[in-house]
Amino acid sequence: MKRSWPSLLLALPLALVPACKDQHPPPAHAAARTVADSSNARAIMAPAGKDWTLPGGDYAMSRFSSLDEITTGNVGRLKVTSTFSTGVLHGHEGNPLVVNNMMYVVTPYPNILYAIDLTKPGGAVKWVYQPNPSDKSVGIACCDVVNRGATYANGRIYFNTLDAHTVAVDANSGKEIWKVAVGNIDIGETVTMAPIVVHNKVIVGNSGAELGVRGWIKALDAGNGKELWRAYSTGPDRDVLIGPAFKPFYQDQRGADLGTKTWSGEQWKLGGGTVWGWISYDPQLNLIYYGTANPGVWNPDMRPGDNKWSLTIFARDPDNGDARWAYQMTPHDAWDYDGVNENILADIQVDGRERKVLVHPDRNGFVYTLDRETGEVITAGKFVFTNWADSINRKTGRPAENPAFRTKAGVVTRGICPSATGGKDEPPSAFSPQTGWFYIPNTNDCMDYQGTEANYIAGTPYVGASVKMYAGPGGHRGGFNAWDAATGKAVWHIDENFPVWSGVLATAGGVVFYGTMDGWFKAVAAKDGHELWKFKVGSGIVGNPITYTGPDGKQYVAVYSGIGGWMGAVAFPDVSTDDPYTALGVAGAIPDIKQASAMGGTLYVFAL
Repeated sequence: MKRSWPSLLLALPLALVPACKDQHPPPAHAAARTVADSSNARAIMAPAGKDWTLPGGDYAMSRFSSLDEITTGNVGRLKVTSTFSTGVLHGHEGNPLVVNNMMYVVTPYPNILYAIDLTKPGGAVKWVYQPNPSDKSVGIACCDVVNRGATYANGRIYFNTLDAHTVAVDANSGKEIWKVAVGNIDIGETVTMAPIVVHNKVIVGNSGAELGVRGWIKALDAGNGKELWRAYSTGPDRDVLIGPAFKPFYQDQRGADLGTKTWSGEQWKLGGGTVWGWISYDPQLNLIYYGTANPGVWNPDMRPGDNKWSLTIFARDPDNGDARWAYQMTPHDAWDYDGVNENILADIQVDGRERKVLVHPDRNGFVYTLDRETGEVITAGKFVFTNWADSINRKTGRPAENPAFRTKAGVVTRGICPSATGGKDEPPSAFSPQTGWFYIPNTNDCMDYQGTEANYIAGTPYVGASVKMYAGPGGHRGGFNAWDAATGKAVWHIDENFPVWSGVLATAGGVVFYGTMDGWFKAVAAKDGHELWKFKVGSGIVGNPITYTGPDGKQYVAVYSGIGGWMGAVAFPDVSTDDPYTALGVAGAIPDIKQASAMGGTLYVFAL
């Protein structure tokens, strides 16, 4: 029998349903350095401009646009110019693309692709492509039936479907060029991430760690969809594509077959480490960067050891998949701190010299500034209230854990911060080369966590923890930071009532955009976080804003409205908030979201 994601979770026995600071950020609008003084960083490539062709705007995942018609002085005059209903009422993560006066929208399941002609008044649908994914994928998707968007290359739109297929569609006609299966829904594999295309290779990864799936990333031939290479996240070096070129910075990342030796028995075969987040690319170094998810199972006592290479940032050669370095952020994860969040590439001044860095705000509450050539930790600071670890040791790369907050089987560990949803989940941050700062959406939740027994049955939930989440210190459940990656400290901070589960857009007009789960689309000043404008949309925002130049030469800003995803699914009518353990634990954190937002599925477009 087909079951939706929320009903599948509700059917689990209570013991199997998990919740799936030492340093406070500065107060809202804390005094900031001047923009001129803080511009110690630069983009590594040209930012997005007239069009938005990649998930992050550019390969560096900067989510920065060079467009500057909309400024801090006039953004308050933004008005809705058009809307478009997708016809789907689930989590609208990701963002549209804009290419040559055409907008491309991918919906959550059933993953319909719309082409909208922007030269027509209000936009008009030019064509519709329906991939018709299997409805079996709905019953196994962990955390709503989301899709994080598409990418454009070679005159084609490439995107993934929930039932683990990758599709290439002609951008002009909507004709399917190829469609290939990349995973197996019968064992719990789905695909929700946005692909990118590098050197005529479509890079994709899988979801399903909560079903005992073994994570992988692979490259497909952009011309015909043929698999060219695949790198697993766990297993022997030959499967992980670790060879002579692999030179990690830290000692505990070195050694043969760590993808098996740091696991108990053959648990690595059910090891999670899926790749459902974002992929960045540095053309100068010819390396792609991505993070891997939680290990399977959530009960840490069932998998002694570091459990490599879960919760790891990898640098790989896109041509053959060979790993160049890896850095594991949370060894032997006991909190579900997936490492799939964005890796933003920039060149910044640190201690008087320019460094090629990768900036990664992690679920575990730390923002990591890594040398993207070597994987060395340059800085690592807390961006939300975090108590499971005190700091990150730069010499070893390992966290200095607080043993009071390590979880165990059969024991309820209380007051762990952040919760399993992390200091932030996948919604991507933005970087402005004008300020040199990174703009990070926050979640301020804590949790109680107990490891439980779990038995593996292919294609069914394989979790092994019971988790309850609730608001963190201060009572607000979200926030928004400007972050200085050179110092590892927040510059300014905004509190929000609900977790900020949208992505971020920074622009050359000095404006930063983000959305809230109760449906406010906001513009703030990049310099000091001062609120400049806001607009109430029809449903909570869990998507990522973009900006582009329309055929009339004006600058437009677009964002999806449609609550959902892991946290946002609490707003669905069939998800009860009577039990705080419901919906992988998030029901305890935001039970009031039902009164603040209903389901939706609308694209909003704004202009002056």
